[in-house]
Amino acid sequence: MDNRQGIRKTGIVVLVVLCALLVAVALRWGAYTKRNKQKGQLGKEWTKLELILNQIQHNYVDSVDVAAFIEKTVPGILEELDPHSIYLPPEELRSADEELRGNIEGIGIVFNVPEDTATVINVVVGGPSEKMGLQAGDKIIQIGEKTVAGVKIPQDSIVKLLKGPKGTQVDVKIKRFGEKDLILFSIIRDKIPVHSVDVAYMVDSITGYIKLSRFAMTSYAEILGALADLTKAGMKQLVFDLRDNTGGYLDQALRIAGEFLDENKLVVYTEGVHRKRQDFHTRKRGLCYNMPLALLINEASASSSEIMAGALQDNDRGIIVGRRSYGKGLVQEPVYFSDNSGLRITVARFYTPLGRSIQKPYGSNSKEYAYDLLERYRHGELLEEDSIPKNDSLKYVTAAGKVLYGGGGIIPDVFVPLDTTKVNDLYVRVTRQNLPIRFSMDFADRNRKQLSAIDAFEGLERFFETHGPEKEFIAYVQRQGIPFDRLQWMECGDIIMTQIKAYVGRNTSLEDKGFYPYLGRIDNVLEKALNVLNEQLVTELSQTGSALPPIGEYFDK
Repeated sequence: MDNRQGIRKTGIVVLVVLCALLVAVALRWGAYTKRNKQKGQLGKEWTKLELILNQIQHNYVDSVDVAAFIEKTVPGILEELDPHSIYLPPEELRSADEELRGNIEGIGIVFNVPEDTATVINVVVGGPSEKMGLQAGDKIIQIGEKTVAGVKIPQDSIVKLLKGPKGTQVDVKIKRFGEKDLILFSIIRDKIPVHSVDVAYMVDSITGYIKLSRFAMTSYAEILGALADLTKAGMKQLVFDLRDNTGGYLDQALRIAGEFLDENKLVVYTEGVHRKRQDFHTRKRGLCYNMPLALLINEASASSSEIMAGALQDNDRGIIVGRRSYGKGLVQEPVYFSDNSGLRITVARFYTPLGRSIQKPYGSNSKEYAYDLLERYRHGELLEEDSIPKNDSLKYVTAAGKVLYGGGGIIPDVFVPLDTTKVNDLYVRVTRQNLPIRFSMDFADRNRKQLSAIDAFEGLERFFETHGPEKEFIAYVQRQGIPFDRLQWMECGDIIMTQIKAYVGRNTSLEDKGFYPYLGRIDNVLEKALNVLNEQLVTELSQTGSALPPIGEYFDK
């Protein structure tokens, strides 16, 4: 009996492996059909595997759930290729495509879960929730028949309960500040636009700031709109923020980068074993081809963000500020299957105009690749510029004489370390318990009437002049049982209070326009970029004898 079970177990293992290989056959055939047509048939090795699998399927002693085996083994197959070739089951594929296409189907709210209860931060203008009367500050207690407050339900699970096909209904019970009973909202889901430009505003009288969160289908149009608005507001130079932007559609990155380059400039090229070199050039002179520009990147800027940064850097355009980017330079091609699942399979590599490979090494150690950012921190790269690896054999020189390095990721022209100057024990204890966010939610609830009337950032500034929350927050911290050290507060208090103002600002109709301008005041990377741009401007104006416009007041507030 034991021997029979052993043989059966061995047979199943063999079947799993062979099923995996059969999947590889199918993938290879599906991804490269056009290239294989002239050959007329697959190689003999693949045909042999298919014959073996057919024998097992028709002659094996036990029945086999082939579909289940495939779902389990496909991810393992792709792990053997590279870190970014992945298999996406139907639900994951739909979610990924929705986000990049710039719209999802749901009820149209932005929420956070500061204390085990989802609290509405904002409702999307014109969305289903706004039409039904949901407000910022509402606490979600129940979705359908499921209680979601006080039960430690993950935030992504709440998202799944709220999202759904357009036209379907979801019942949401909320607790509103000042109301004794729960309020029921029956909301009909609809398409919700997802914007990729988080914010665009004037930092000072001449400097515009744009933060792009991802390269989605609508990104280029959003960027054009933001540039037009900032130009009308007097923009003469720009800070373009790609920090934490993990990429997206290549065509959007090409078009956006093109707005900062002259005509017929090489932006990027791709090449692989089965893909001939393909060059991507700008077709026309960009709207901002000669505008002073600082591009911000960090260790989470990846893929399309690195393409744009590399294109500007290699073409001696603007200045790259921050920390070395992630290093994802592999080209994924989508493959869709009839069951609504699909692949993102790597077919080529990205190269900057000078020929630098964006992709960092990955070898055969997937764990080492996954923990690369942690290793950067351990080796001091996020704190010291000298710790950034530079390989002299991968040195490149631009037309203007700037020395650049390949080997993975984009190394900035101006390095800015992680800002840890005011991080003391009190700051760590307060932020670890999420107290700034928790307090800001409560503070916004208690001042909802005044905050709802604010429609400009200047109004938010005036509100805080008369409703300074510092004393309230200090008392709140002490009520949480955290010892309050006044000397430490003198060191970190301005950072924490600026964060609180940002969180409260996001709870108004200003949304991110009330959030990022405050965070920018404690952002050492943005501060450095402004300093560099302004130094360049001073030099230029001194050479021409022109007067210096008012700049730099942003960090004086």
